[in-house]
Amino acid sequence: MTKQLFGTDGVRGIANIHPMTTEMAMQLGRAAAYVFKHEDRRSRIVIGKDTRLSGYMIENALAAGICSMGVDVLLVGPLPTPGIAFITSSMRADAGVVISASHNPYQDNGIKFFARDGFKLPDEVELQIEELIDSARIDSLRPTADEVGKAFRVDDAIGRYIVFLKNTFPKELDLTGLKIVLDCAHGAAYRVAPAVLEELGAEVYTYGVKPNGININAGCGSTHPEVIAAAVCEHGADLGIALDGDADRCIFVDEHGNEVDGDHIMAICGIDMLKRDALPQRTLVATVMSNMGLDIALRQVGGQVVKTDVGDRYVVEEMRRSGYRFGGEQSGHIIFLDHNTTGDGLLTALQVLAILQQSGKPLSALASVMTALPQVLVNVRVRERRKIEELPEVARLIADVEKTLGDTGRVLIRYSGTEPLLRIMLEGQDQGEISGMANEIATLVASLIGAERSGE
Repeated sequence: MTKQLFGTDGVRGIANIHPMTTEMAMQLGRAAAYVFKHEDRRSRIVIGKDTRLSGYMIENALAAGICSMGVDVLLVGPLPTPGIAFITSSMRADAGVVISASHNPYQDNGIKFFARDGFKLPDEVELQIEELIDSARIDSLRPTADEVGKAFRVDDAIGRYIVFLKNTFPKELDLTGLKIVLDCAHGAAYRVAPAVLEELGAEVYTYGVKPNGININAGCGSTHPEVIAAAVCEHGADLGIALDGDADRCIFVDEHGNEVDGDHIMAICGIDMLKRDALPQRTLVATVMSNMGLDIALRQVGGQVVKTDVGDRYVVEEMRRSGYRFGGEQSGHIIFLDHNTTGDGLLTALQVLAILQQSGKPLSALASVMTALPQVLVNVRVRERRKIEELPEVARLIADVEKTLGDTGRVLIRYSGTEPLLRIMLEGQDQGEISGMANEIATLVASLIGAERSGE
C-alpha cells in the first residue's frame, strides 16, 4: 500500500477543503485514538497547534474524534511543534498531535502525529491510520457513559517548555550583553521565544509576535530573513534569529545582515561537536538538498556527512538507525537527538548562541567555517506529478546539463512533499551558468506540466 492522506510531514492541505476538513480531522482523531489506546488504562493524547485561524475548528474536531473513542485529550494551545513533542514524552501521553502547516500561508493547515516517545510516526503506522479510515471498520466502535473521553487544558505547557529549553543551554553561560533581533513569524513561538532569550539575559528586539490568525508567515519568519537582516543593521544587533510558523526551524543572520542558513548552522555545530568529541562516528546527517560546501567543511576537520531524502523525518530515521546524534536540513530544521526528538528552532538557536558566547567570536566568523558552492533552486508549480522518465525531453536536457557540470556540480530534481511543486536544484562553480541551466529545465517542465514558476 502507498499512503494517500499522509505526505512527508503529516496530512496537509487548504483548510476546509479535503483532506483538511473537520470531517477528516474527526476521522483522523478516531483512527489515531484506536491505534494508540491502551485497554488496561485510561489513554491520553496531546493536541497542540500554531496560530492559524483554522486551528480552532480542526482542534475541536480532532478532540471530538479522540474523545469519541474513549481516549482523553490534553490541550496545550499554541505551542511550537517541538514543544508538543516534548510535552507528549514528558507527560507520558500515548501520542501527540500538531495542527500546523509549518512555513505555509495561513489558509493552509496540517495534522501530524508524534508517538509516545516524541518521535514522528513511521510510514507503517500512518498507513494503519489511513486503512482504518478507508475501511470504516471502527465506525461502529462507540464507547458510552463514563467510557467516553474527556478533554483537559494543560495550563503550564509553555512554562514547562521554557524550562526544558533553558536546561539545554550551558549552566555556566548566559546571554548578557547580546543584542538579538527575533522574528517569530506571528506563529507558535510568539510567547515562548522572547521569554527564553530574555530570561537568559539577552536584549531582544521582537518582530512577528502579534498573531491574528491570518498573518502567520506573511512576509516574515525563516522564509523571509530579509526582515531580520534589515532590523539587525537598524538596531546594531549582534545577530538575528528567524523562526517559522511552528518554530521547528530557524535561520540566522550575522551582525552584518548576511543570512546563515541550516547548512552553515550544521557546519558550526558539527565542527564544535567534533572538537569536543561529541559527534558519534564523526558524522552528521543532512539531506540531498544540502550544499556540497558542508561536506567539504566537515572533511577538512576529519568528519563526514551522510545524506538522506528530503524531510527531517528521514534525517531522524537515519540518525536512529545508525546511531548518529546530530543532523538537519538546509532550510533550518536541525535535530539534536541528545536534547529533543525533532527539529527545534529555539533549541538550535541556543546551541549556536552557546558556541558564540564560549568562543567570543561574532557569528560571521563562526559561519566562515563553511564556504557554500553556488546553488540555484527554481520551483515549478505543476498540474500533475509526472515522473521525469515519462518526460523524455526533460530527461534528455537534464542528462546534457549533468554532462556539462561533470564532477564540479550536480542536478537534483524532486517533487515537494507538501506543495504541488517540482523543485529544480543545481550546484556548480559558476552562478550564472547554473542559473541559466536551471531556468532552461524549469521552462521546459512548465511548458509540459506546469502553471507558473518561482525562484527561491
